[in-house]
Amino acid sequence: MLRRGDRGPEVVELQLRLRQLYLYTGEANGIFNGQVESALRNYQWARGVTDDGLGVYGPQTRRSLESETRVP
Repeated sequence: MLRRGDRGPEVVELQLRLRQLYLYTGEANGIFNGQVESALRNYQWARGVTDDGLGVYGPQTRRSLESETRVP
């Protein structure tokens, strides 16, 4: 699970996947900040993915996002 404040290569992948869907326009710097959280919330809200909690990148959100995007 990833949430605001986390850092690292998994966050970079999340940023790049959100960018593929034009939800995130920031730098892919590996920092899960407010901009990433907002993009993720928008994705979850639009797809009805709420089991992980809005703004949290958990298993359900990961499966959904990976099914819509390619490996960055």
